[in-house]
Amino acid sequence: MVQKFVKYGSDVSAGTYICADCGYKYSNQSKKSIPPCPYLDKKPHSKHGWYIVSGQGDAAEDPYPGN
Repeated sequence: MVQKFVKYGSDVSAGTYICADCGYKYSNQSKKSIPPCPYLDKKPHSKHGWYIVSGQGDAAEDPYPGN
């Protein structure tokens, strides 16, 4: 199954992600937990996650499995 969405705080691989709520584009260069959208406090956000454009999404060791 190919993942298309990850919640804030999920462990992700390097890649490009787009905020599921406002469309902000975020790229990370190394594996790390994905942060919340920087516009979380400025615009309504109900999905609290990112769409995966490139990258692997949740890592196998993710502390939030299935998210």
